[in-house]
Parts: sequence; C-alpha cells; structure tokens
Amino acid sequence: MSVKESFADLVIIGSGPAGQNAAMQASKLGKSAIIIDQHSSPGGGCLFSGTIPSKSLREAILTLTDFYKKNFYGKQEVPKEDISINDLNYCLNQVWEHQTNHFKEIFDRNNITYLQGIAHFESEKLVAVVSAEGQLLHMIHADYILIATGSVPRNPKNVPFDNECVLDSTRLLKLDRVPKTMVVLGGGTIGAEYASFFAALGTKVTVIDKRKRMLSMVDSEISFHFQQALKDLNVTFLGEREFCSIEKRDHGVSVNFTNHPSVEAEVLLYSLGRRAAVDLLHIDKIGISLDARGYVPVNALFQTIVPNIYAVGDVIGGPCLASTSMEQGRLAARHAFGADTHHFPTLYPVGIYTIPEISSCGYNEDELNHLGFKYEVGRALFSEIARNIISGKDSGMFKILFHRDTLEILGVHIIGRQATEMIHIGQVAMDHKAKIDYFIDQVFNYPTYAEGYRIAALNGFNKIKHKN
Repeated sequence: MSVKESFADLVIIGSGPAGQNAAMQASKLGKSAIIIDQHSSPGGGCLFSGTIPSKSLREAILTLTDFYKKNFYGKQEVPKEDISINDLNYCLNQVWEHQTNHFKEIFDRNNITYLQGIAHFESEKLVAVVSAEGQLLHMIHADYILIATGSVPRNPKNVPFDNECVLDSTRLLKLDRVPKTMVVLGGGTIGAEYASFFAALGTKVTVIDKRKRMLSMVDSEISFHFQQALKDLNVTFLGEREFCSIEKRDHGVSVNFTNHPSVEAEVLLYSLGRRAAVDLLHIDKIGISLDARGYVPVNALFQTIVPNIYAVGDVIGGPCLASTSMEQGRLAARHAFGADTHHFPTLYPVGIYTIPEISSCGYNEDELNHLGFKYEVGRALFSEIARNIISGKDSGMFKILFHRDTLEILGVHIIGRQATEMIHIGQVAMDHKAKIDYFIDQVFNYPTYAEGYRIAALNGFNKIKHKN
C-alpha cells in the first residue's frame, strides 16, 4: 500500500469535543482541517469511554429503575435483576449511533477530513499516521497542529487490572453484569458518579478515599448533602483511608489497609486520577515534555513550547470538562489563524452528573473564607419548591453566596434534580455582575425549579436586612 502525502492548514489529533470545535472553527475561517483518531468513527474518548456513555448510563438507570417514581411513591425497592446489562447497553448503543452519525454529518458539511489511525510527530510540521498494526498510511504536512487526545485513567502497576473484577472507568463500560457488591477507590467526580449509578441499580457500594469527604473540590455543605443522599441509596463511605494492596480472590477482590480491616467486593472500580493520553504521539521528538502532574503544559493561548503546536482539553489537565474543552479548541484555532479572540473565561459552570446531580459556578464558602470576603448565604431547600413536590419530593438545595455589603453574587451551588440545567441562570447573572436582589425583583414561572433562585435570594437578603 502506498503512503498518501497531503497538506492541511490545521491537523488535529483527537476527535473529541476539543478537536471537533477546533476543526469547525478552522473551517469557518476558510482553512482546511484534518482530524486523526484511532476510533473508526469520530467522537473520541468523550463519546466512547467518557462523558457521553457515563451520562447516557445515568439516564438509562434513572429511566429503567423508575428512580423518581420510586421517590414519589415512597422509595419502593426495585430488584436489580429486573434490569440487565443488555438493557443498559441498548440505551448506550442508541446514543453512540446517533452521535457518530451526527458528527459525520457535521464533518461533511464543513469539509473536514477524518482519518482513522494512530498519529505521531515526525517533526514540528509533519505528522505520520499508522494503522493499529504499525503500517504507515499517511504523511501530513501542516502549518499548525493541535493535540486534543484527552486523558486516560492513571493505572499503577501494583493494581491487578483485568476486565472482570478490577476495573478503571473505561473497563467498567464493558462489564457484562450488574454486580451485587462494588468497591470504589476514589471519591472524586468519576468515583462519585459511578458509585451513585450502581447504587441506584441496587448494588451494595462502598466508596473509599484518603480525604474526609467525597467531592472535596465542591462546596463542603453541598458535599455533605450529597453524602447524605448516598446514604439513602445504601452507599457506605470510608474516608481518611489509603489502601496498601489489592488482591483478586475467587469471587471478587479484596482491598487491604495497614490499620483497618480489609474490604471485599465482587467488583472494584479504581478511580484515583487520570493523565494525558500522549503515549503514542512521540512528543519528545519535538521537544515537548509533560509537567509534574502528567499533562501537556501550555500558555494562556493554548500554545505548547513549540509555537505552532497547540494543546487543548483533558490533555492539558483541569478543569477536564467537555464544555470547557469545546471552548479551548475554538479559541486555539482562532488564535492560530489570527482571528479576533480572547483568553479562556474564568467564570464557567461545573456539572457533576451524580444521583443527585450537582452543579456550581463561582466561589464556594471555603474559598471565600480563605480570601477573607464578607459574605452571606441564601438557601432554598427543594422541599420549599412546589415543582419539586409535584415531580417527586426529591432532596436538594439552591445555595447562593453574595457579598454582604455590595450584594454582588459570588457563587451559586445547586444539588438535586435539574441542577446542571438550572446553574446557567446563576452563571448569566454573575457574568453580568447582578446583585442578590436581582432574583427578588424578577418574576419566575410557577411552578418551576428555577423559582429556587428567588426563594434563596429572599432567604439571604432577609438575613442582611435583619442585621442592619
């Protein structure tokens, strides 16, 4: 087979949200773009092992278990045997098929070339594409190259991973059964999401973390509410523990500690960190090396140490969100081709798709205390919101942090149903420097979850009024 040589204004390695948006932006600027990815269809890790399958799995579980209906009628138990792994996989496959077809249509409309293969650098402006068997397929010359290969689970050598009982978040999606028991090592976003998913299916889940609480990066009060919600799902949390070894047993796995009893389960999910997916790129050839955290270092414009090579998305580290990756890809392409651009925004929402879901924007209480802000808190419990009572009496809360003197909104935190949708109202208000009384003076549709903003604003404002 002859090797094909070609040229593109922009070569993008990785077809996830960051790569897609960079390619589309380049196309809109009249530039040619080629995307290279190992998968046969576009979508990258986000579609095949990350955001899309995990959120699709969540939605399938909520639907198939009648989760909200159970809440409304008194939390009756639904045997997990009623829901098979095939039921869940059917839902996932429906989403995968739709999204891959959608991406192909977008690429066709924007004249974006998609190549399947493994990319690696030959020089600063030359990328080779090889097959899975190592056969050279393409040599592509480019003015600019964008690394958007995402991240992979950080898998230590002392953990005996397999495809049966010791799993990372990628392997977990290939599980052929709903386990009776599960241990989750790591109480961060991925661990918390999957712990709540399988608990909702009826799996007995134990979460273990070296920190005192799960989701330690979110507002501590919200984290507390989340752990209370997990208790209702019969999830056990063991904090301030670090394992010393993991052993596979005849019927599962054992997690061992130095000063605590072992914990056994049918399946273990190891979710203690991720790293940049660059093993096959040969970045050393062009002088790029990873930082201490295992990610590609970039400047504020997403340029690497090599000016014509950019990196965006999970491959550069936090915030590691599909939403932020999209904007990073777009901004990188605009900068590369000299279009008007701006630095990445400092204000953006974070969504955690646990059960119940969590979303936030701006400062949390720990950060405000550290900075010495004078602030007040307005709260609205979901039990105060008529729409929530109608929809199923779920637990949850709106929490608004605002400056005690200027009344400027400093942070919004929501836990409960529709949290990741509702957060955008707070985001827009903060971006426009709104004060807490903005929500008081507005009329909200009734009954809606959004009304929680007004209830929380009144709660906080009344505290200020009574203090004066």
